[in-house]
Amino acid sequence: MPYNRLIHNRHSIRLQGYDYSSEGVYFLTVCTYQHQQLFGKIEYGIMYLNQYGQIVRDEWEKSAIIRVEIELGEYVIMPNHMHAIVFIVDNPRRGVRP
Repeated sequence: MPYNRLIHNRHSIRLQGYDYSSEGVYFLTVCTYQHQQLFGKIEYGIMYLNQYGQIVRDEWEKSAIIRVEIELGEYVIMPNHMHAIVFIVDNPRRGVRP
């Protein structure tokens, strides 16, 4: 079912006034356009990444290398989205998690 703002009644859960660039632990969800299943398929409970899913995985894993202000936690790639935990660190040279 396509998103319909009148039916789904979604609203932002962001805290008003919170600085989301500050150090902390963040849970991210990134979805494909129109929830297209672009990254692979699930068979018998196992996610099989296709070439696009492998690109997403590889680029995600490079993120902490090219962005010294973050560290990566656990992540999972699904057919039409991914979930990830990201640590924005106070002192990226030490790599200390908050």
